[in-house]
Amino acid sequence: MKIKLAKSELIHFVGIGGIGMSGLAIIMKELGFKVQGSDISTNKNIDRVKQKNIKIYIGHKKQNINKSTILVISSAIKKNNSEVLFAKKRKIPIYTRGEMLANVVSLMKNVVVAGSHGKTTTTSLISNIFSHAKIDPTVINGGVLNSFSGSARLGKSDWCILESDESDGSFTKIPPTYSIVTNIDKEHLDYYKSLEVLKKNFVNFIEKTPSFGKVFICLDDKINKQVIKKIRNLNYNTYGTDKLSNFKILNISQNENYSKFNIKISLPGSKEKLIKNIKVPLIGLHNIRNSTVAAAVAFSIGIPVKIIKKGLEKFSGVQRRFTKIFSFQNVPFFDDYAHHPTEITEVLDGVREVYKNKEIICIFQPHRISRLKNLHDEFSKSFKKADTVILCPIFKAGENIKLPFTYDYFAKKIIKKSKVRLIMIKDNLDLVNYVKQNIYGNKIVIGMGAGSISNWIRDLPNYIK
Repeated sequence: MKIKLAKSELIHFVGIGGIGMSGLAIIMKELGFKVQGSDISTNKNIDRVKQKNIKIYIGHKKQNINKSTILVISSAIKKNNSEVLFAKKRKIPIYTRGEMLANVVSLMKNVVVAGSHGKTTTTSLISNIFSHAKIDPTVINGGVLNSFSGSARLGKSDWCILESDESDGSFTKIPPTYSIVTNIDKEHLDYYKSLEVLKKNFVNFIEKTPSFGKVFICLDDKINKQVIKKIRNLNYNTYGTDKLSNFKILNISQNENYSKFNIKISLPGSKEKLIKNIKVPLIGLHNIRNSTVAAAVAFSIGIPVKIIKKGLEKFSGVQRRFTKIFSFQNVPFFDDYAHHPTEITEVLDGVREVYKNKEIICIFQPHRISRLKNLHDEFSKSFKKADTVILCPIFKAGENIKLPFTYDYFAKKIIKKSKVRLIMIKDNLDLVNYVKQNIYGNKIVIGMGAGSISNWIRDLPNYIK
């Protein structure tokens, strides 16, 4: 599908290096739009954008948008950004990423994945099932899929599978055909100010799903249950281990290579159906839930069970979702995006279930001062399934605020609440020295966080071998 626009239109992405912005820019380029962008520094996302022949400016300057007719801004862009100010002066239309995404998605049938956690993996699983069903979907995701080494691609069908962004409320502007709510947690409260406001936004999102579509809500999540009570229509199905789920998870077994489970389908007006022996190369109950809702959506649009099972079993994964990077002295090192207490708990629960007899070492880098400030108690309790925590300095993400407590206090709180051994390190070289001296034997190491920790983990082989 190509969209014909006037040659005079030029869309400029401010903050194009973000995973969501870069993906949207690529899709719009492939749809036929003239696209360019800027960011403060280069990264892997920008490298992928450049491969699509999209012009990139490093540094934000008003000169960058001299010929631009539309601006798209990420949620990370400040109001005093020089390009934004210049656009306002010239009366150039400015859209958030969510607003522009909504415009693009409105052109297609779609599945919109929302929720505090699990969106990226769920989006990827659905996309893989669709692909195995010979439905070539457009994909806009918040992570890099191993299947095509990118976060976004333009498909040939009229379907779009996309991960929404709740950080600025713009996910409520997306017109869904099918929608998913994985869970709702205390995230982005700097924007929503309260959990009640966040829940109201999810209700709004759910109720935008049309009668010819369907909403899928995880019934295992306690806040989801609260939201369900506020929904005015009944156009939804539930999934999870909860006995009342329409798509109920049964008979779970896991090993290092895959999870295996059944799904019992109980829908109004239909006979019960049991899908047996579903295999997916992921571990952890959270990923079993993600796989279940992917199967539920596919089943609901008529994809055969045989194809659904194949799409899940052949899933090649998402980068930074419990991704094995290397081994050192027979100890495997994994990289994971978990940066919220709930995510950390879920990952460690899954790891402990599978690696029962191994010492679990978690290298954790807190992401954002504000998140640590608001959730330090939850963070301190999230490492109970680990044996050792290596605590890295905070990745501040440009925030200029102070913690109301010392970092030493936070470290001691983790020791007290999670009952773990804790080591504090100063930087990546300090981590290198610790690994060289201490990592051997019957252990597994997981790097966690949304900042620079992934680069630290991936760089380790250059220093320790």
